[in-house]
Amino acid sequence: MIPVHPVLWLAGGMSGVPTAWAGLVDDAAIFPPGDVPLPEAIAAYQRRREEWYADLVGPLVVRDTDLPGVPGDVPVSVVLTGGAGAVAGVAALADKKGLTLVALETAVRDLDDLPGGVRRISAAVDAARTGGALTAAEIYVELPQTDPTHDWLSAADAVAEAEHHLKLRAGGVEAQLFPAAATVAAWIDAALDRETSFKCTAGLHHAVRHLDHETGFEHLGFLNVLLATRVAFDGGSREEVARVLDDHYANDLVAMARQSDLAGARRWFTSFGSCSVSEPLDDLVGLGLIEPVASASSTEEGEGR
Repeated sequence: MIPVHPVLWLAGGMSGVPTAWAGLVDDAAIFPPGDVPLPEAIAAYQRRREEWYADLVGPLVVRDTDLPGVPGDVPVSVVLTGGAGAVAGVAALADKKGLTLVALETAVRDLDDLPGGVRRISAAVDAARTGGALTAAEIYVELPQTDPTHDWLSAADAVAEAEHHLKLRAGGVEAQLFPAAATVAAWIDAALDRETSFKCTAGLHHAVRHLDHETGFEHLGFLNVLLATRVAFDGGSREEVARVLDDHYANDLVAMARQSDLAGARRWFTSFGSCSVSEPLDDLVGLGLIEPVASASSTEEGEGR
């Protein structure tokens, strides 16, 4: 079966960014810990379209409550604050304003019935699409940050059946929001078993797994996640996948990346939301995985982190 996965959003045709990295970073500048005001985030996003690394960046991630302030020419992925009940309102507003709605992101709110929560989201999306809205929007469903239980896996089945995508939370502003490598390996395994692509959110600003000495939080690296996805797809055991997720040696990961089909892995790990674009960009350049255009700066003035 050919997997259903989002088309990578390419911001322009001028970029020197290789295909493996195109659309990797969703711009979540307005979310913690960046907390950039929406007008500033929009302005930075629009300026970035003229940069050599424009294609690295996917849509601007906003809340549904932010939509009145978003111009129609900015592609957005909308995080629903009201669950399935908010789908109709977002669809109507996006249609009225002519917004470029690339994706909807929503968490399952009923923790006692995860599959039922997914089905309610799917029903709301189907109703909107029947009315002619959301036809081009990908749907990402966030399941709880737990080791996959029977209920969790049943919910993942419902996501796959609806041809939606999973959203995996890899961190946050508290220590307990950073999952263990074994848990993330189980999530990746569940996604691939169902031929369901996924995006990540929170905690993946940097390429390589590391300890943040200011907060004490142990962060996954987005390069770790991408390589772990490749290992899982190639038939690696869950333990092998977890070892890649735990690897904090940049030289090991870069060597592995140079020998791996990363573009193939991106069919599954489609993107991650980051409140900074400059941090992942600087890491990719510093590791030699992206070659910058000499006339352009690899960082962005005034960008929130």
